[in-house]
Amino acid sequence: MMDDVKQDLELAQKMQSYSYEPYSDFYVGAVLTTKSGKKYTGCNIANHGIQAICAERVAFVKALSEGEREFERIAVVGSNVRGQGEACLPCGYCRQFMSEFVEANFKVFTVDHQEEKGYQEYKMDELLPFGFEL
Repeated sequence: MMDDVKQDLELAQKMQSYSYEPYSDFYVGAVLTTKSGKKYTGCNIANHGIQAICAERVAFVKALSEGEREFERIAVVGSNVRGQGEACLPCGYCRQFMSEFVEANFKVFTVDHQEEKGYQEYKMDELLPFGFEL
């Protein structure tokens, strides 16, 4: 799985180049993998409105709109330089959004150049221990 995660992070880094972020100049790319192995990509898209659309939610909405409901992991990178993947974790809004569609052990990966394997791994329940539920 280590090679798969590295490939996802490389693709997420490529997805940064599609970001539309003229306001903060922070570019994010994401790759969502379903339990069946299908991949959905996303990049952040800003506008003049209040809420930008984060890369993670773009990937999830693409997958959900095609009927996907079982997810294994997401890889996320961000940087002020397009295509230069650095450590980046989903924002609070994305964490809450994703939690509605994933299990507590859903994995979130991001780049970590200090780690021998090149990335860090988190579980959803680590990133959002007290998420809102009805």
